[in-house]
Amino acid sequence: MPYEPPPELAALSLADVAALVATRKLPPVDQWSPQETGDSHMRIAADGRWYHEGGEITRPAMVRAFSSLLMRDEAGQHWLVTPTQRLSIVVDDAAFIAVDCTRQDGALLFRLSTDDLLIAGPDHPLHAEGDRDTPALYIAVRHGTRARLNRSTYAQLAEIALEDGELTVSSQGTTFSLIPE
Repeated sequence: MPYEPPPELAALSLADVAALVATRKLPPVDQWSPQETGDSHMRIAADGRWYHEGGEITRPAMVRAFSSLLMRDEAGQHWLVTPTQRLSIVVDDAAFIAVDCTRQDGALLFRLSTDDLLIAGPDHPLHAEGDRDTPALYIAVRHGTRARLNRSTYAQLAEIALEDGELTVSSQGTTFSLIPE
């Protein structure tokens, strides 16, 4: 079946995004305990591009497939997990890049470069790192992984915050600071 990306984020309601998120079937990587461990020879660059043995993976379907198998352990190591193997993967910054943001019905909606959709809130909190002069914003994705907001998405979020006259944003009843602590 051909892949159909979700519609533009601004055209979706909160209910639309929630329905799309609910229908996405992801592998249960958190339930797998493979005995075999190795190295994937893969790297995710800070700009979100994926590499295998130095060559860029240019097929979006491959990136989407691999990204559905990602998890990050408590030590910060990223893994590609299958029922039989757990392979390390180098991640320069964050495993995902948030490329779009909008506010609908009191919730912040995000699209990732992998076409994943997220609704910020208790399950997907926003977190500011860095310092006041060079902050970096991240949103939790799944299984310990996170997405860094790219420059335009950061600007979209800042505009939303300025509409409210604060340096914070709220989504699903949770407030997040845009200033690193």
